[in-house]
Amino acid sequence: MNADSIEQLGTSFDEVFTVIGLFILAIEILKSFFSGRFEGRKFLDMFASISTQIPYLLIEVFIFSSFYLAYEYLAANFVTWTVPITAVSIVVVLLIADFIYYWEHRFAHEVRLFWTQHAVHHSSRFMNITVAVRFGPGEGFLSGVFHLPLVFLGFTPELILFAILAVQAYQVWIHTELIGKLGFLDNWLNTPANHRVHHGCDEKYIDKNYGGILIVWDRLFGTYQKEEETPRYGLATDFESVNPFKVWLSEIPKLIANVKQAQTGDQLWCALFGKPGEFELLLAQANEANRAISHNSKLLP
Repeated sequence: MNADSIEQLGTSFDEVFTVIGLFILAIEILKSFFSGRFEGRKFLDMFASISTQIPYLLIEVFIFSSFYLAYEYLAANFVTWTVPITAVSIVVVLLIADFIYYWEHRFAHEVRLFWTQHAVHHSSRFMNITVAVRFGPGEGFLSGVFHLPLVFLGFTPELILFAILAVQAYQVWIHTELIGKLGFLDNWLNTPANHRVHHGCDEKYIDKNYGGILIVWDRLFGTYQKEEETPRYGLATDFESVNPFKVWLSEIPKLIANVKQAQTGDQLWCALFGKPGEFELLLAQANEANRAISHNSKLLP
């Protein structure tokens, strides 16, 4: 196999899961329509999800083109050997990319600056196929950085981008309530049941099931949670908007406000790189301490 054939394979992989996703979406819409549950707000939310592709694709073209050129430069100047493109190397790079995706995904949940991008994907109160394409405009940057080590393992840029695309494409079909639990497959793969948990904002479901294709990474690293009761989807904060422009920005206005509120270097660092919600706790503690100091100073003679 060569670079052209791996590119064609990636395109075919993407097309297959896109068709599966469209088929599921059609059934979801028909089921909602005939059951009388296809309310206007759900339609507007679906439109908002699809609309995120406008800023995402505009920025993604630049991001992935830049990373592709960077991968090419590093491979040509710092890597003296190349992994041949074979069936075995395709399976191996997919497995490694899926492992990397777990940590990339987890990092996006645990670092505030990157959560502002990934929060777009989680901001819907619904669970349907359109959520699969609901992306923050800058999400691709983190993916490009995390997959950089694959260059130094000798994988070609084409093979790396194929693996990134394949892991992402697989996840289209799992954004649905139409498919229930899948028995033993739920123990090994990221399935609709497992991914519904990931989109839940209930306390027991938050920050669980990060896997892309395989769910075994979550079992290995202690972040697995099986689906029990139906999750409440969306962000833990009160984000209910179906306005496309607000969905595109999602957590960014709040981040900017927190940066302005930061009074010390530690608070600024926490606002940008702490866990989501950590800054508010730190600020509340600082304000409480200031109130205590002010109160005590008034008691002094």
